[in-house]
Amino acid sequence: MNSFVQPGYSPRHEGVERFERGISYISGLFRGLDSTRSISTMLLAAMVSALIVVADQLIDSWADGDLLAAWVVLWVVGFAAVALLAAPARSMALRLMGGFTHRVQQVAQRRADARLMQLAQQDPRVLSELQSAVSRQD
Repeated sequence: MNSFVQPGYSPRHEGVERFERGISYISGLFRGLDSTRSISTMLLAAMVSALIVVADQLIDSWADGDLLAAWVVLWVVGFAAVALLAAPARSMALRLMGGFTHRVQQVAQRRADARLMQLAQQDPRVLSELQSAVSRQD
């Protein structure tokens, strides 16, 4: 009678499984990002920080002894800027992304047209199809 050893080892390596779970988690994080949201957040942060710097410069000139009042005014300016500039930053980000998407589509269309023309120069059947399509369009 033959007996075979059947080890109880897992066919998968635990380190590889952990690595794969980590990679899938990280890719899931990037998949959930909305480009317009992140751009609008960065624009909003830039606008708010610029306003806070300007407010700090103004407060610095008149707040020699009233440090608490200066901090309160600075925080009010910061929160007001966030409240007032959120919508314009979002619309600016949407316009930027729309323009970028339109530009990318134009470049892709030009490249596709160039490849089609190159193919038409090499293959007379494609050239005749293009010529018939143009004549139908007229």
